[in-house]
Amino acid sequence: MANATPMASTDTAAGFAGLLIEPAAILALPPARQAILIRRARLAGLLGVLGHRAEQAGLFPQCSAQLRDHFVAGQNVARDYERMLRLETRELYRFLGRLDFPLVYLKGAAYQLRGLPIARGRVASDVDILVPAPALEAAERTLLRNGWVADKSDDYDQRYYREWMHELPPLRHHARLSVVDLHHNILPRTSRFSPDAGRMLARIEPAGEPGMFTLCPEDMVLHTCAHLFIDGELDNRLRELIDLDGLLRAFCAAPGFLDRLQARAGELGLQLALFYGLHFAARLPGTPVTTAALQAARAAAPRGPLRPLLLRMMARALLPELVEEHRAVRRWSTGLLFLRSHWLRMPPALLLRHLAHQAWRRGGLKRAAEGAGG
Repeated sequence: MANATPMASTDTAAGFAGLLIEPAAILALPPARQAILIRRARLAGLLGVLGHRAEQAGLFPQCSAQLRDHFVAGQNVARDYERMLRLETRELYRFLGRLDFPLVYLKGAAYQLRGLPIARGRVASDVDILVPAPALEAAERTLLRNGWVADKSDDYDQRYYREWMHELPPLRHHARLSVVDLHHNILPRTSRFSPDAGRMLARIEPAGEPGMFTLCPEDMVLHTCAHLFIDGELDNRLRELIDLDGLLRAFCAAPGFLDRLQARAGELGLQLALFYGLHFAARLPGTPVTTAALQAARAAAPRGPLRPLLLRMMARALLPELVEEHRAVRRWSTGLLFLRSHWLRMPPALLLRHLAHQAWRRGGLKRAAEGAGG
């Protein structure tokens, strides 16, 4: 295997993730380090996962009352989100299931429908659905008629989503305040890494209740890799790395899965995303990433002179940063990765136009706030 167990630590992404994967090491931490772990877990949206895994490992009787209370609180919050996700998944199917296209759930809803272990304790703030691009208008119109409202009213934001992104502007239910994101792809239209969504829809699999689908296992892994390392700026994104670890553990039990995953990345043009995903997953304890799979992913990924620097910046950015830390190196890392995410998302001319608009809007909001305060 390519990975080695890191030292129990709350100060590196691999060490922090290792404590979620093997929570028994938490008991060896001094109380001050346990407190930091809890704070980071809460910031990362992983306190429920940590509590669930600590309970599954039988650690509660050995924990201090304070530590156990944090774990239980995290679990209770996560259970509320799990109930919300089950309700919203069924409500969306009640309205969209009657339309003539497959309803494909992504991310947290998909994990729950497939009964994957990573769904336990996981907090999901919205429901993500993939529908064929020609069906987007009908899906949106149906939801707008049945209690959902546009969450973004700004004309520029509407255009940004509809012309350039891989999803429509978010829709929020007027009573439950839950949010649904209607996707037609997993990466923006304008990204040079945007895959053929038709290929993904051709391999969807039934899951949960009749009429509900998820991506196939290979595409679920690739979606997580793409969302984390191509579409996002990586600031405080450790939860997605934990998702990736859990998906690999669940699916690598099938013989030849890593080979099929590599082949699928080639079909969809997601070799770079897969390399980054396997590189960081291989650093976690027990993740089933073989040295051969990691080497194959590295060889297939597009090469660039900045890759070693990017890997170091990514490792820093993945870890949730506490308020009192604000390390200059991390701020530079997250700032540069933010620019990188936009560079991968848009061609240069469109990127400059978008950044100029965002800068103008931030300046306008600041002036409005100053005027209101005067």
